[in-house]
Amino acid sequence: LAQIAACDAQDVDAAVAAARAAFEDGRWSELHPGERKAVLLRLAALMEEHARELAVLESLDAGKTIFDCETVDVPETIHVIRWHAELIDKIYDQVAPASDNHIAMVVREPVGVVGLVLPWNFPLLMLAWKIGPALAAGCSVVVKPAAETALTALRLAELAAEAGLPRGVLNVVTGGGAEVGEP
Repeated sequence: LAQIAACDAQDVDAAVAAARAAFEDGRWSELHPGERKAVLLRLAALMEEHARELAVLESLDAGKTIFDCETVDVPETIHVIRWHAELIDKIYDQVAPASDNHIAMVVREPVGVVGLVLPWNFPLLMLAWKIGPALAAGCSVVVKPAAETALTALRLAELAAEAGLPRGVLNVVTGGGAEVGEP
């Protein structure tokens, strides 16, 4: 395996700037929901194609058997990404009466750049639990996996780019809490 260089505060700033630019110019946040769904479904399909590779990386990251990763962690991760992709065009805004003179409307919209810090356990599944809803909503993200478990996050980011996720939407910064987590 290649050596993974740890990031520092400048790298975090660059990742946040890239995510902010991607959000502000609308390359993902303003993309038609059906197009966001298609990209996330392609990501899930690529993850299926690379399931064995992801299982091996997850085994190296988490210290679990490849069998466990291949039969539980990776399939569940793919399911989470698919579930959020399918949700994109299933939940719409709502209008509800608030009082006799008012009406309330629930509008679902991306909030901007989301910072996601992952623990060391179940690294791939935890990643999906966090990026699934954020990406489905149209947010850009900066992900900081635990320093000990960055392999699957980096590989998933590569697969996301291959699936068509625009540049700057998913950013992974690696390193320890003091150098990367705090910034």
